[in-house]
Amino acid sequence: MTLSRRSLMGSSLIAGAAACSPVRPNGGAAPLPAPWGATPSPRQLKWHDRRQYGFIHFSINTFTDKEWGYGDEDPKLFNPTDFDPDQIVAAAKAGALTGLILTAKHHDGFCLWPTMLTEHCIRNSPYKQGKGDIVGELAAACARGGIDFGVYLSPWDRNRADYGTPAYITYYRAQLTELCTRYGKLFEVWFDGANGGDGYYGGARETRRIDAPAYYDWPSIVKLVHDLQPDACTFDPLGADIRWVGNEDGHAADPCWPTMPDHPYDQAEGNTGVRGAPLWWPAETNVSIRPGWFYHADEDAQVKTPQKIMEMYDQSVGHGTTFHLNLPPDRRGRIPDRDVASLTAFGDAIRATFATDLAAGAVVTASADAGGSARNVNDGRLDTFWLAPADARDATIILDLPPGRGFDTIRLQEWLPLGLRVTRFAIDVSDGGDVWTTVAEKDMVGPQRLIRLGTPIAPRRVRFRTIAAEAGPALREFALFRSVAPATLPPARNNDPSIVDRTGWRVTTASAPGGAAILDASPRTAWISPAPASLTIDMGRSETLAGFTLTPTRHIDPQAAPPMRYRVETSVDGRIWTPGGEGEFQNINYARATQRLPFPTPRPARYLRFAFPQPAVPAPAIAVAEIGAFR
Repeated sequence: MTLSRRSLMGSSLIAGAAACSPVRPNGGAAPLPAPWGATPSPRQLKWHDRRQYGFIHFSINTFTDKEWGYGDEDPKLFNPTDFDPDQIVAAAKAGALTGLILTAKHHDGFCLWPTMLTEHCIRNSPYKQGKGDIVGELAAACARGGIDFGVYLSPWDRNRADYGTPAYITYYRAQLTELCTRYGKLFEVWFDGANGGDGYYGGARETRRIDAPAYYDWPSIVKLVHDLQPDACTFDPLGADIRWVGNEDGHAADPCWPTMPDHPYDQAEGNTGVRGAPLWWPAETNVSIRPGWFYHADEDAQVKTPQKIMEMYDQSVGHGTTFHLNLPPDRRGRIPDRDVASLTAFGDAIRATFATDLAAGAVVTASADAGGSARNVNDGRLDTFWLAPADARDATIILDLPPGRGFDTIRLQEWLPLGLRVTRFAIDVSDGGDVWTTVAEKDMVGPQRLIRLGTPIAPRRVRFRTIAAEAGPALREFALFRSVAPATLPPARNNDPSIVDRTGWRVTTASAPGGAAILDASPRTAWISPAPASLTIDMGRSETLAGFTLTPTRHIDPQAAPPMRYRVETSVDGRIWTPGGEGEFQNINYARATQRLPFPTPRPARYLRFAFPQPAVPAPAIAVAEIGAFR
């Protein structure tokens, strides 16, 4: 049988409602109306309520200082000195995260569990004399800490000689089966979209391209996960439970509809969703707390602030997606102190903000009400909801508040088993009488909608007003809160001695003006040049260098993209040049992380000369934010 999204979701309303054990209007006497449009499956309903959870990128790349390993790494490099899964879980809980997803295998093919399917795994590392199991140890710590656990298993494997052949798919399914049967209940299984390219491939050291949907047969992979882990949502390909939000910057469009067309993923559609489309394929917003996904010491001063994390929370969870925040352990195997401090300040603000629902106890009235259900919107329960009759497409519901209840945050949730009924709504306030002031107007309520007001207000009445809807609204929650800002942390400092101080550096020649932007320590500014681009830097003094770093611009610009490839040369006198290597920047257009490229051997140098032949994606020009070097 061909597995399709429709066959997966055929009974989602009945199953979903049962999973939530809803309290029906009028004690169950009133029949529920038909849902409008697509609805979530039971596993998707549970996933929506997780809201925010963590990503753990930890593997051989942590010890090679790379984002994407080539596949030829010696397993003996993996040797965390103080791996502490309970510390990692505690950091996640401090950040109000409800689960963790671990990179059990990244693109390099190194496996963090003692599989017998390959020698490229933790069995052949020094960690616990080859007796360790990072997947099992973190899964057990999540269970002890009371949070959920999931796994990431890269479909691409740059180590395997059989990658690109049917034999590799047999191997990959066997890996997936081990992970889904050895480590208890999983809440999510993550399939990365990066597939095919250059790699070690058992010594072939070549480029291999695949047609991912045909090669992996994604419906069969998704079915395997669901057979072994019925509650685990799968991430990304068409037919999976969850889609990519379309960027790695930590924000979703406003709104970000959970529904999508029944065709292969389109990045622009992925960021916004498509109102009324037939598939319930909601978005997950993933981003790292640092510029890179894996730990790099030179990013210790670039940890996102609590304020930035809160902004991303508002622009993901508040726009109807989940928030997937990456926390990369360092070479000890612990979350670094600065990351923990930022997480804790964010988590404290979340807990303080949402501790008290100021709508609790308010008198509720609705313009249309099926079975006396209006009181359900502020009862603090997740299994009840207000339902307006199907033809009441302009229904309103009002909270009458006691005097002095100041709030600046409004949280709304739709009852998802009945579909996305509301297209557009407004929030109005009044101090009495029939005079109302509109304080917000938005598209979509959806899984969760957060509305932040500029300053606290204390009206006597607050009204949800339906502006456009396909059917009478069904609201699970209408809540009010007073926000608490995250604490401000002292400025971070980078103590990595391998980073070369760029004081005195200057650009001597460039294919376009504005080269000084690559030395201004700001990823928000960029040097932009038509392709092919070239640039020469005088460091002002000779240093023994091990390699260079390049940081792409953090924002998407259709007129200028990061470079796809590079060629670098070094010189001690500006006249005689020595090749320093050439190659491809891995995943640079999507991850937008700093790239670290080692020279074949360390060498003395004063001058660096770069050539960038083409942009990573079609664009008129190449953009580079920063260039640096390391010892």
